[in-house]
Amino acid sequence: MATTPHGNENLLRADDDLLTWEGAIELEHTPQWTRAWRIQHSRRELYASTELELRAAMPAGVRVAFGTDTTTIRGRAVVGDVEGYASAGEISPVDVVVDGGLVASSPVTSDGRFDVDLPAGEKTLELWLPQFGDFRLASLELDTDARVWRAERAARPRLITYGSSITQCRAAASPTRTWPALVARELGLDLTCLGYGGQCHLDPMVARMIRDRPADVIITCLGINVYGSGTFNRRSFLPAVIGLLSTIRDGHPNVPILVITPIISPAREHTVSATGMTLAQIREEVARAAQVLREHGDDDVHLLNGLDVVGAEQAHVLDDGLHPNAEGYAGMAAAIAPVVRKLLGPDGRFGTDRLLG
Repeated sequence: MATTPHGNENLLRADDDLLTWEGAIELEHTPQWTRAWRIQHSRRELYASTELELRAAMPAGVRVAFGTDTTTIRGRAVVGDVEGYASAGEISPVDVVVDGGLVASSPVTSDGRFDVDLPAGEKTLELWLPQFGDFRLASLELDTDARVWRAERAARPRLITYGSSITQCRAAASPTRTWPALVARELGLDLTCLGYGGQCHLDPMVARMIRDRPADVIITCLGINVYGSGTFNRRSFLPAVIGLLSTIRDGHPNVPILVITPIISPAREHTVSATGMTLAQIREEVARAAQVLREHGDDDVHLLNGLDVVGAEQAHVLDDGLHPNAEGYAGMAAAIAPVVRKLLGPDGRFGTDRLLG
């Protein structure tokens, strides 16, 4: 057991080989802490965006798994402010999943502490790290006589989700209750969440990263940040969406790609953006991209209208008129999971029972 005495407890460092980090693209280790990155940290200059880096350093969807018989965990992390975006006091909680079931959700204090009591006996633990905030795990303190082992993890179909803050899900109740996490947990999928608040701009390096990462089903939620920031105009947006999806397809020739258009945002539906498009027009262009790819032979591109995920009748879940609240994210998962289930096929793998159109 690779734990070391620490007062009356055992100390497990974040870089211990007994820990399995899941859902991260790369890990950054220092003598003091480990940070999970959701872009390639070693190549981050190629992404050419400080704003994207700040979001990619937040561990949305990242889990730390291990086996143990401890009955307590006292975690220590390094937390901080994200200049101009978030304070240390806004960090999301840590969720603890035991043998597949959520047992506790612990707030993270301003000095980076969290504390969870656990059921007795041998178990596999997953610590779901905060979906929002600057969080670098330093160590885990366990019972004095606790045993720790590397968890044996069964292979599961791999889900990648790419999108905006509506995929990162800051306002979800906790890390396991974002819509990507809820979909993954319901369907038994291995999640990699590439939701970047304000930063879903169809970046070519993100497309290449998804292309090169193993996946069995991919979900893209495209358009709202393009509207908000005026990233593309009527001339450039459709080719950019087609290019992103085509790049992803190059690495995943037989993988379903579910394209979700923007959910409702009443004030933006018919208001022209800085580059001359309403949100309704953005939605139409995303749908058109999926249609064009299907017409040119890509039967594994599938379209889900965002208004069927959160439409006008659910607009009350958008507390700010744009972002769903905790109820809204649960509703998104309830709408998306059956579609993904159909893509996976009746036996939980890819079969002939595929969603069309």
